[in-house]
Parts: sequence; C-alpha cells; structure tokens
Amino acid sequence: MRLIGLDPGLRLTGWGVIDVEGNRLRHVAHGVIKVAATGTLAERLRELFDGVAGVVEAQRPLEAVVEETFVNLNPGSTLKLGQARGVVMLAPARAGLPVFEYAANLVKKSVTGAGHADKQQIAMMVGRLLPGVDATADAADALAVAICHAHHRATALRVAAAQ
Repeated sequence: MRLIGLDPGLRLTGWGVIDVEGNRLRHVAHGVIKVAATGTLAERLRELFDGVAGVVEAQRPLEAVVEETFVNLNPGSTLKLGQARGVVMLAPARAGLPVFEYAANLVKKSVTGAGHADKQQIAMMVGRLLPGVDATADAADALAVAICHAHHRATALRVAAAQ
C-alpha cells in the first residue's frame, strides 16, 4: 500500500511517500513544493495544485493523508492556509484517491509519543522509523502524517465507511 502524506502550506507544502506492508514502513520519496511568494492568490493556489497533482501522478499512491489545520491567531493567515489546504486535498481527490485527515496532535503523538512535539523531534523520529531519511521540517511533517495513517488506517477506513 503506497501512501502520500501532505503538510499543507501556501508557500511550502511538504510531501512524503511511504510503502506499507503489514507493520513494515519503507520510505519511497519526499520533498517540498515551493510556491512563489508573488502573484495573485489564485495564481499561487493554481501553482500549488499543479505541484501536488504532479507529485501524485509521479508517485502513484493509493491513499492520501493531510494534516488538519490549526487555527492561527491571525484570521487572514488562517483563511489563506485553509484555502491552500483545500487545494492540497483537491489534487489527490481529483486523481481518484481517498483523502484522510488527522489532527496535528495525533500525528505528533503517533510518531513521537508526545502530542506537543516540536519539528526537530518529529524529524528525528521520522529518521528512526524510516532509517536513512534526512527530511527537512515540512517533508518530515508530511512523512509523519503518512506514518500516522499507516498506524491508524484500519480505524480511519471504518469511520469513513460509517459516514
């Protein structure tokens, strides 16, 4: 089972792909989609969509996982992040993939054992769970989302089926 984890952001969106066989996790690829800080919001969202769609097409995952957005103190930033998150969810959905979501605290707890771990702790544990992987903060977060889904996939599928 190939999974893609996505950590949405308007300027930087991390992505990470893993293969899951039973309890075994194998790193496939990871990276960051960088969107220009200039241009209209619509142009930037299109660039983000194209980037995520390109990664999905190249990596051919069977399921996508996105980290849920936390509310920021700045309403304008929260709104823009929500729009970016919608685009990040749309790209794999348009490719026919089921898209799952996990709260940031559950992702952190699943990977590090603590729901309030910092980015360095997440990157370190991703490197331990996927030996040899040295991912930057955004890509490590995306891999952590994929790992979280690998651990909670059976429950997520039951919840989705019940809805």
